[in-house]
Amino acid sequence: MTILLFFIIFTIVVVVHEFGHYLIGTLNGIHAVEFSVGMGPELFHFNKAGTKFSWKLLPLGGACSFEGLDEIPDPQNPAPVEYKEGSFPAAKVWSRIATIFAGPFFNVILGFFLAMIVVSFTGADRPVIMNIMEDSAAEDAGLTEGDEILSINGTRVHLYREVSLESSLNEDGTDMTLKIRRDGEVFTVTLTPRYSEEDARYYMGIVGGSYSDCKGLDVVKYGYYETRYVARAVVKSLSLLFRGKLGMDSLSGPVGIASMVGETYTEAKGYGVKVVILTMMNFIVLLSVNLGVMNLLPLPALDGGRLIFLIVELFRGKPVPPEKEGLVHFIGFVLLMILAVFVFYNDIQHVLHGWG
Repeated sequence: MTILLFFIIFTIVVVVHEFGHYLIGTLNGIHAVEFSVGMGPELFHFNKAGTKFSWKLLPLGGACSFEGLDEIPDPQNPAPVEYKEGSFPAAKVWSRIATIFAGPFFNVILGFFLAMIVVSFTGADRPVIMNIMEDSAAEDAGLTEGDEILSINGTRVHLYREVSLESSLNEDGTDMTLKIRRDGEVFTVTLTPRYSEEDARYYMGIVGGSYSDCKGLDVVKYGYYETRYVARAVVKSLSLLFRGKLGMDSLSGPVGIASMVGETYTEAKGYGVKVVILTMMNFIVLLSVNLGVMNLLPLPALDGGRLIFLIVELFRGKPVPPEKEGLVHFIGFVLLMILAVFVFYNDIQHVLHGWG
């Protein structure tokens, strides 16, 4: 069941990403040569509107190949290359930008759509304090049960998990300014988190939040808050990783994701099919938004890297020479493969350690 769920979840997320590229590309007149689901040997295919739609053996991921996207001119031929109509390089720069951006954007849209479904059934965890720990920073600051946290250090919060995120990312115990609503009145308090030797981190000393039903427009609103929370968590985690505050062993790949799917399924299945479905939907939200944000990083071989070259072209008025861009993407691809091997090894070590 773990393997089946992993393949379903991962394929959904990647195919939606590739479908975003395909849809916006074709709407802009860019010819998609092939849209494939899965990897490895081809099982079957059909052709429609000049595009080959194929299903491959391994139900993992997918791809959308546009005509001329990765075509590199022959360096021995000095004649200028003329791209035929319908190819990716021949399209207007804004059409190419929209096509590349659509993949990550569709991942975020998928996360938002599923987040709305999840919150319509489960409700949302409002940032309301349920308990104050004894001898804590929150107690010293005068916080009480039932207080609703509106913002932390000027950042608006709508979910208790956002409070937890801001607290966990306070690396050096700096003061935290909280805007609080109590009995209809709004005021501001400042607290200094306390350090826990056992957990090696700083704590505010509060427990929350209060789940409330989401109906009508609240479903849209909290679906957006859920999506925004995941995106912010990814960005903040990447920031910590690049600053050396998180180790490389915190990265996970397909094996790690499959392991998490299995653990999540095991915890949820005792509560019935409905809970399993909603839990898996929530997992897709996390994975899809994560993939969308990660793909927008300005790194070679990622969509964000391609967007950088297109933005440069927009300002230069002419494209970067294809052979130079191709070399950058190739180097980036090699580095990504090296990272993938490291992450795979890291995942295997974590799984084996868990089994031990």
